[in-house]
Amino acid sequence: MRRFSAVAVPEAPTPAREAEARRPSQRPLKPSSVGRDVLSRVNAVAVLLVLADAVTLAAVCAHRGLGWGWSAAVVASAVTIRGAWRLYRRRLWLSWLQDLPRSAASTALAFALLSGIGLISGSDARELAAAQWAMIVFALVIEPVRWCVFAFGRWCRRKFDRCDRTIIVGAGEVGVNLAKTMLEHPQFGLRPVAFADSGPDPDRQPPLLEVVEGDLADAIVRLKAGTVVLAFSHTRDSPLVEAAITAHRLGCSTLVVPRMYELHPDGPGIERLRSYPLMRLGTAPTSRPTWWIKRAADLLLAAFALVVLSPVIGLCALAVLVESGRPLLFRQVRVGMDDRTFTLYKIRSVRQTGEDDSQSTWSVVGDSRVGPVGRFLRRTSLDELPQLWNVLRGDMCVVGPRPERPGFVREFSAIHELYWARHRVPTGLTGLAQVHGLRGDTSIADRSRYDNYYIANWSLWLDLRILLMTAGELCCRRNR
Repeated sequence: MRRFSAVAVPEAPTPAREAEARRPSQRPLKPSSVGRDVLSRVNAVAVLLVLADAVTLAAVCAHRGLGWGWSAAVVASAVTIRGAWRLYRRRLWLSWLQDLPRSAASTALAFALLSGIGLISGSDARELAAAQWAMIVFALVIEPVRWCVFAFGRWCRRKFDRCDRTIIVGAGEVGVNLAKTMLEHPQFGLRPVAFADSGPDPDRQPPLLEVVEGDLADAIVRLKAGTVVLAFSHTRDSPLVEAAITAHRLGCSTLVVPRMYELHPDGPGIERLRSYPLMRLGTAPTSRPTWWIKRAADLLLAAFALVVLSPVIGLCALAVLVESGRPLLFRQVRVGMDDRTFTLYKIRSVRQTGEDDSQSTWSVVGDSRVGPVGRFLRRTSLDELPQLWNVLRGDMCVVGPRPERPGFVREFSAIHELYWARHRVPTGLTGLAQVHGLRGDTSIADRSRYDNYYIANWSLWLDLRILLMTAGELCCRRNR
């Protein structure tokens, strides 16, 4: 049975190679290979909602005669809170009534915040009252405007086919019904272009839809798909996970039909396609604006640490020189994001014995080649400090899955499910697995689960937590 994520491998058909062959393609992605260009990613309805709020707020503030300071406070508080409450999100169901409670509650919260700031700062009572009245008038005016925006969005989707090209993973009854619903109701903004399944039912397949049985990534690029819907497939669940990861890597919106969807309630992150609930998966961490904040923080932290810790690195290098001579630094090929390899730098902690077997030999506790200096460097993690240079070069991040050697990546990917998925973000100096005691000769399956959990739940706050836990590990030597 062919899998939609199959990749041809011209090697001997051993069990390990067969498992490796079933992995989705992890080739580096070029900007031109992404399913949608930057302009087509912009959600027109979300942009119109932001503009409607900003223009209405500005008009109301001008009508109430507010100064620049209070006008800026009113606009900033309302737009920020309404954005935080996801009023400007991508959505399938353009329903004003469905969004009305969320809109009214966010405006009320902005009103309360503005009032609190005015009272605490001791602002003039007349100016505060004018700002409050501006917010009240905004609440009354904006809802008819939003209704018009939603109606205009539905009309454009129907009239001009302003819909995302969609691949449905799963050609069973649910997948076929979803495709029919999309075709009959274009106001939801999805236009099916293909199924992806290993064994579709031809009797239920709508006409003019292609069936993809090969590499899903190739199909997304070739068909210029912007959305992938994961429905029930004839295959087991793991290919659906692989399909979701592939869609994320290519920048597609990913929607999932939940199990027992007939009983699934609406809630945060739930879309509606007529009677079908669809869970919208979060975007890939590297595609979020906050990832640029992470990268900037990594550069500043790595540069500062290299300057401050340069005397420590020098002393460690001197100790290695005295114990076992040159070379002082150890270079090793590791696997980074999208299976790209890079040269990792460490202070050498193992005595040179002639042949270098570091690429194929797993380091274990009690290695006779590790002297007192090497054991101290490993125990304190001082041998990892030169990797700050890898962070500056862009090979790594401060926080992320730890990089591994190519040979072990191939071996672990063939044995441990979704180990390969760790490579959809850059590797790091420290990670969630490491602060939970998974260093050295410990469970690879547990490391993989922690790393994939980290990627699925990434946030700046999670990175900060891991850094604080790393500091605790280094100071208290817990989980060692």
